Amino acid sequence: MLERYFSILEKDRFAVAWIAHSAEAGIQDIDSASEEELRAVNLAGTARVRALKDEAADTPLEPLEEGSLLDLKLELSRRILAHCAFCERRCGVDRTRESGGYCGVGAQSRYSSDFLHMGEEPELVPSHTIFFSGCTFSCVYCQNWDIAMHPESGRWAEPAMLSGVLLEGISQGSRNANFVGGNPDPNLHTILETIKLVGYGGRFLPMVWNSNMYTSSESMEILEGVIDVFLGDFRYGNDDCAKELSDVEGYFEVVSRNFKTAYESAEVMLRHLVLPGHLECCTRPVMEWVRDNIPGVYFNLMFQYRPEYRASLFPEMNRRLSMDERRQAIQMASEYGLATS
Repeated sequence: MLERYFSILEKDRFAVAWIAHSAEAGIQDIDSASEEELRAVNLAGTARVRALKDEAADTPLEPLEEGSLLDLKLELSRRILAHCAFCERRCGVDRTRESGGYCGVGAQSRYSSDFLHMGEEPELVPSHTIFFSGCTFSCVYCQNWDIAMHPESGRWAEPAMLSGVLLEGISQGSRNANFVGGNPDPNLHTILETIKLVGYGGRFLPMVWNSNMYTSSESMEILEGVIDVFLGDFRYGNDDCAKELSDVEGYFEVVSRNFKTAYESAEVMLRHLVLPGHLECCTRPVMEWVRDNIPGVYFNLMFQYRPEYRASLFPEMNRRLSMDERRQAIQMASEYGLATS
């Protein structure tokens, strides 16, 4: 489990973004190509990176100053920004001209903080975590509501500055770059530019996409060949609960699709936050799907729920988990053969 991630930390393999930075885009003029052409070329280039990602780190790779696959992915993200479809809400807003759609994030990202996070999964810590402002969900119990619900909060996320702090974090012992929020999806263009500017220092720095996994298929295509570990939430086992508690449509189909995509292209750490009163409607269906579709995945059964934000308006959510609910969730995981962390 997470074999490739640990091989990067041991400097036996390169971080996949470094390979994309060293691979030719496969097209002469990125700027003049249409968005459809860029998507097609990106898929072909990503397939080449997939074939190279398990090569030993003694393979000579040099970053291309321009015309790399990473450059193509960055340009493609900027094109999508003009009719935003970074997440499956697909607001279609031209964020280069106006503020964002549902998430409220504009063309220039903002972030609330970055630091070496010691509270993530043990395999990740210390994790250099960047908390972006704004989110594509509106969870009634959001524990980070002060930044998730306020995209205008924090400071400007300048890629040159963020790349500098990531490099500084490496010198302080960080094991990875962890992009979270809020949610990272609206900030795809900023994150890609940051990764590019990390450059040579990022050869052995795994990139972690810490997301609600409501990412669009276009964004998932861009992320393959850049992200080493998808650290994703799979919270709801049906669309009704997702709509009521997070104001999101078509949740299960989108999130399950993205977990399968991530599972096939990178390494996955799946988080399931157990919600009070939602064992049968959410926890059980999620576990059953995981067993049947992505066996052996890193599965983190989380009991950290606490009523925050607007949870008091939803009586069933305005309490912590009972000990009996915890025991039932653990028993379910055992029933479905899930090794919980």
